[in-house]
Amino acid sequence: MPAESESAPRQATSSAGSSATLNSSAGGTVTRDESAKLVITEDDVRGLERGAVLRISEGARLTPLAADIVSDRGIEIVRRVPRTGLTQKRTVAVGADHGGYAMKEELKSFLTGLGHRVNDFGTNSESAVDYPDFAHAVARAVADHSVDVGIVIDGAGVGSAMTANKVPGVRAAACYSVEVARNSREHNGANVLTLGSKTISNDQMREIVRAWLATDLTEARHRKRVGKIEAIERQYQR
Repeated sequence: MPAESESAPRQATSSAGSSATLNSSAGGTVTRDESAKLVITEDDVRGLERGAVLRISEGARLTPLAADIVSDRGIEIVRRVPRTGLTQKRTVAVGADHGGYAMKEELKSFLTGLGHRVNDFGTNSESAVDYPDFAHAVARAVADHSVDVGIVIDGAGVGSAMTANKVPGVRAAACYSVEVARNSREHNGANVLTLGSKTISNDQMREIVRAWLATDLTEARHRKRVGKIEAIERQYQR
């Protein structure tokens, strides 16, 4: 994962304008890490005790109720900020059918805002098309190493995952939460992410993509298991 540092003291402003104090370093061990999220809600802070330490991302905002809970309980907030020059930039292939087109356009803006390079394989409108064509194009780009990773969006994310996984060398995962996205990378070495525009919001999409791109397959035990997946794949290649 990219190396990160804590920001200087500042004010965290909620979506309604209320604020909570942010510190440059935690006074103790971080109690909870929500740095993959762009919006911190009351559900993210409700279970924290007085004086707890919550880590959030640089661009995250607190909802009004979350900010009130943070203030009332004296929860210490630390913003996690990527160090300039150390954040890994990737070339990302993106694709979508007509159902995922609008979300794909939001995704492209989000990725370029993070500094990643984007190769768009279509579609380019909401006119009806077939998702296998675009999932295949993205998967092929990943398999031949012309891009680092791929992201495909259709209505549910399932059909695109099935299609992409037919391409040797591709490990596509349909993800519906930050936790599953992290797991698909850390444990399974997923190199294609598929999303369902009818199952998640644009905000959820951004949180999932941020977490997915920030996680890597590093531990030997997980690499060994991915190696077994690859060995099974080779058995059926002609």
